[in-house]
Amino acid sequence: MLRLAHISDVHLGPLPDVTYRDLASKRVLGYVNWQRNRRRHMHDAVIDTIVGDIKANAPDHLAVTGDLVNLALDGEIEMAKHWLETLGAANDVSVVPGNHDAYVPGAFDKVCRSWAPWMTGDGINSPIDRNSFPYLRVRGDVALIGVTTARATAPFMANGFFMEGQAERLGNILDATARQGLFRAIMIHHPPVRGAVSQHKRLFGIARFHKVIRRYGAELVLHGHSHLPSLFTIGPRGVKVPVVGVAAAGQAPGGDHPAAQYNLFEIGGKKGGWTIRLTRRGLTGPALPPSDIQVIELGADMPVVREPVVRS
Repeated sequence: MLRLAHISDVHLGPLPDVTYRDLASKRVLGYVNWQRNRRRHMHDAVIDTIVGDIKANAPDHLAVTGDLVNLALDGEIEMAKHWLETLGAANDVSVVPGNHDAYVPGAFDKVCRSWAPWMTGDGINSPIDRNSFPYLRVRGDVALIGVTTARATAPFMANGFFMEGQAERLGNILDATARQGLFRAIMIHHPPVRGAVSQHKRLFGIARFHKVIRRYGAELVLHGHSHLPSLFTIGPRGVKVPVVGVAAAGQAPGGDHPAAQYNLFEIGGKKGGWTIRLTRRGLTGPALPPSDIQVIELGADMPVVREPVVRS
């Protein structure tokens, strides 16, 4: 059995010093949003509590599905690198970038250089870039497949993009790992299902993603972006592939979104008879340690929890 923890939307703070030149872009809107909203509800103490509970439960691997930073400032990207180093060895932590990590043109390339140890597939020694995704890491009988949907977008937009080239590469990886009899877990930032987020935050390429899954299959999809502990299903005819979201890892209690949580999966069995047990652990109050919020056996008869979209 492999125990896989999943967090997302960390939004590390506080922001480093910001210059007027830094704000001469879409960042000015994000800066205003941080000052008015995020800095009041996204707290490092909350993240530290969640990470502490993850370490206490000793998972075999940790998946981080994006939005480690806020404005993709150079100082934020470097701070996130140091934070990743505190989580454990890079071989034990897998990251995919989110829209905030690619907030402005050029940021994605900087993230690839800085966070490469956590976003590099097994046996890859060359520098990584957009064409390096999806990457593949095999841990035990589990194939961890990191997809990127991150791209700089126009002001007031937070969309993701899953394009043809990456779809072809994902199909090849899913096909190869299926032939090896591996459990295939896809990590992606934007939820690859319709209606999970509002239109200005949606993923372009949902139909393309579904087409790949229908053809090659998968066992689990992990995502962030919505800041909600959701559960959807997609997949080929007669097969339900669970698509699991999670509350933002830095979200303090009392905000518009659920307080910080993480997912803990226990993956067992073998091809044709995989078992997945999902435990959601998170904060239930400002002075309380994380506790079990929900335990779900993911399988043919699993419940589908379609959380309402939070308009923001």
